[in-house]
Amino acid sequence: MKRDTGVLLSVTSLPSKYGIGCFDQEAYKFVDWLAKSGQKYWQILPLGAASHSGAFDSPYQSFSAFAGNPYFISLDALVGEGVLTQEEVDAVDFGSDPAKVDYDKLYANRLPLLHKAYERSNVSGDWGFQEFCKENFWWLDDYALFMSVKDLFGGASWTAWPQDIRMHYGPALDYYREKLYFEVEFQKYLQYKFTQQWTKLKKYANDKHIQIVGDIPIYVSQDGSDVWAQPELFQLDENNMCVNIAGCPPDSFSADGQVWGNPLYDWDYHRFTGYHWWITRLWHSFRLYDVVRIDHFRGFDEYFSIPASTGKALDGHWEKGPGMDLFNAIKASLGDRAVIAEDLGLMTDGVRQLVKDSGFPNMKVIQFAFSSADTGASNEYLPHNYDTNCVVYTGTHDNETINGWFSGLEKKEEDHIRAYLMDTETPVKRMHLKLISLAMMSAARISIVPIQDWLGLDNSSRMNVPGTTDANWSWRLAPGQVTDGLGEEMLAMSKRYGRANWDALNAL
Repeated sequence: MKRDTGVLLSVTSLPSKYGIGCFDQEAYKFVDWLAKSGQKYWQILPLGAASHSGAFDSPYQSFSAFAGNPYFISLDALVGEGVLTQEEVDAVDFGSDPAKVDYDKLYANRLPLLHKAYERSNVSGDWGFQEFCKENFWWLDDYALFMSVKDLFGGASWTAWPQDIRMHYGPALDYYREKLYFEVEFQKYLQYKFTQQWTKLKKYANDKHIQIVGDIPIYVSQDGSDVWAQPELFQLDENNMCVNIAGCPPDSFSADGQVWGNPLYDWDYHRFTGYHWWITRLWHSFRLYDVVRIDHFRGFDEYFSIPASTGKALDGHWEKGPGMDLFNAIKASLGDRAVIAEDLGLMTDGVRQLVKDSGFPNMKVIQFAFSSADTGASNEYLPHNYDTNCVVYTGTHDNETINGWFSGLEKKEEDHIRAYLMDTETPVKRMHLKLISLAMMSAARISIVPIQDWLGLDNSSRMNVPGTTDANWSWRLAPGQVTDGLGEEMLAMSKRYGRANWDALNAL
């Protein structure tokens, strides 16, 4: 059986002199480094156009299930095209800390710069732009109008817009398309450049024998074009307001549960349409990625429904999801595709059966092997219990770094881990490598390690703390932090456990 490994790193976390990681030379250098390090996969976080106002810049709260984040557009590439000058780019304040994303400054300063590039571009005479708009009209037209109207009304949620446009009435759509023609075209231009640059980067990675693992949230944002334009897909009332919203019951992350606020799907309607929207969404995702990780996979078995009227997770209850009916329809339309089922959280027999029936590899997290109340040998996250059809992680974007986690353990917990590893000698500051090797030596078909864990960073480099809204999604690699020495260490471990990407290595 072929065994592989990869690295988890958000595009936002790449080094860049422009405030946020993007599709510039740093991304290409990272791909080269992955290849030299014997890795096969680069796993990223969702590429969607994340909301800034009210959604705390989470990539899991996007304005569209199909649109890309314009922050990822390479400014260097636009300078190369001649639509921006280096002086104009250098004059913009993108933030002073190279290790953190300053979303406030990006929101204020990056889009005006992109608008300048649009004004200088000849989109009306660009055959590629015209073809892109024709091929993607089915989501692009509504999205571009949505973003333009949203800007017109000062960024207000669409639920606060005037009734005619809020309800997506035809005459209102015609009126605003004419009134905001150039703003709509600007939004389409952003998506064109995003797609153009991402397609080039992905091809480069694939040519280097590196595959992209993309991440799609199960839910879409309430303040997004999908809900505004297609309310029939969701559990809304006659005024297109949410009846029930998504979240999760109390757990180890939150004693009161979590209220995510996303509208829930009307699964009866989806079933009636043969799951057309979901099939289209997965088809689109596989144009962007080689492997798709579906976040919150358990929600397809059962989903937690919270009354929008109270907005309290403690008032929520479980409802039955579409189960294999959805995935049978997807397979019938798209064939066998590479999917990772994120089945973390509350596990039930129903979730386990759905994962088994789908045939998708599920996720194992090393931290969970030693962080749960179940410390016995039967704990399903302990590596000796893995089968081959799974993907093992030291941690995810929602976890502490492996170094930060281990450093904060009580002595009895640390002793338990050391006993499992039969290791009493390794210093705490080097234990991240022991735990990475534990994942790598497991039977799991694929091993994915966050770059923070390879670097042995503490919790100041954590990506997200679930249930909180401050300082998340902002961590970035410092220039030069990823070194050839680290790559050699990764390559040695990948070879040791039979996970080295020889196709990439032989092509060097």
